[in-house]
Amino acid sequence: MLRERGTERAGTSPLDREHRRGSFACAGCGLPVFRSQDKFDSGTGWPSFTRPIAGTVGTSPDRSLVILRTEAHCRRCGGHLGHVFDDGPPPTGQRWCINGVSLRFVPV
Repeated sequence: MLRERGTERAGTSPLDREHRRGSFACAGCGLPVFRSQDKFDSGTGWPSFTRPIAGTVGTSPDRSLVILRTEAHCRRCGGHLGHVFDDGPPPTGQRWCINGVSLRFVPV
């Protein structure tokens, strides 16, 4: 998933249910990309966040499906993390829907 832009099956990642304090790092290079305080339960079956850590995640257009989506990738190694949508909660209104296998949780 990280290198071939795949999507894991919904509900299979234990990180979707991870609620401890800490950070979520790119599984490819270890760069911290999301904070636990920005994580929320989106009900989609994937770990979801309102925002990434500033400067750590890039985006690009993804035209692999019929609809245009925005891909999220690690700024350091380019690994595919997931997608970002404009249907999230405040304060950003964004839902960063991320593959759990693309992340590693680092507790505080």
